[in-house]
Amino acid sequence: MSTGCGQGVAWCSADGQPGGMSQNWGVRGAVSRREAAAVMGERALRTALDAGTLTQPWRGVVVRTADLGDVRTRAEAAVLFVGHPVVISGPTALALHGCAAVSDTGPVHVTVPYSRSARSRRGLVRHQNRYEAGDVVEIGGLPVFALDLAVSEQLCDGDKRVAFGCLDEVLRRHDDPETFRSAVRERLAARDDRRHVARALALTELATGRADSPPESSLLMIVVEAGFPVPEAQFPVQTVDGRLLYVLDLAWESWRIALEYDGYDAHEGRAAYDAERDRRLSGRGWQVIRARAQDLRDPSRVLGELERAFNDRSR
Repeated sequence: MSTGCGQGVAWCSADGQPGGMSQNWGVRGAVSRREAAAVMGERALRTALDAGTLTQPWRGVVVRTADLGDVRTRAEAAVLFVGHPVVISGPTALALHGCAAVSDTGPVHVTVPYSRSARSRRGLVRHQNRYEAGDVVEIGGLPVFALDLAVSEQLCDGDKRVAFGCLDEVLRRHDDPETFRSAVRERLAARDDRRHVARALALTELATGRADSPPESSLLMIVVEAGFPVPEAQFPVQTVDGRLLYVLDLAWESWRIALEYDGYDAHEGRAAYDAERDRRLSGRGWQVIRARAQDLRDPSRVLGELERAFNDRSR
């Protein structure tokens, strides 16, 4: 590709200086240092690196510093640095598949065959594993583990809350969620490493695909792992004539206990509305417990309130 300032790179100004990069960069988010020097000139490249306009995340790879927050740019840089054969894996693969439950600001995860070195670097985690061509899909020109494989991998090897949130999210948006669930089961059954597979299968069955957000998925997993009965997600509360009044995040209908997650964005400035809603639900026999972001980090308060509620309703 040519831009009038050199061959192969579309991110410099016409005179070879880095001043025009912000307009044209993005056609390719990462390039080799050799390619950058050939286009810009070594002096201009060093000037941009010294000024912080450009960055070398790993030796021999150059990206625009402003693009380091973009997961695709970092993934492209990782593939360029590691070289083929390589595939984007782990939470990075899930981020590239669009899963909101996983952070896209962490290190880039890649997997290479056993025949290659697995040495990691700062900001880059290398794994070794066997994989077939059918395990890999292309996203924006990058080799990425297929979504069912990426989810199963994360369920076994990653943060289980993040993994469960991703699975729930994928089931919610998938055209055929049960087919996807079956595909994850098959991936888990085929794993060579059997550690955590039983847990992953249990989480695969628990996911409903009805949670409105990853925190709601986390709440479901937290209460079930704490030993409470499995609640129903997105439970509708209706009038006697079938008119929908409310939808509860998690509900135990037999006990008339509800667990609601108050996300900051959704509930900012809604304290009065939520209190009135809870009062009306109480009038219909419901006991509502509310959870916030801090309760996901330390769920002891919520679990204690739930235990008291179940004890009260079981008398």
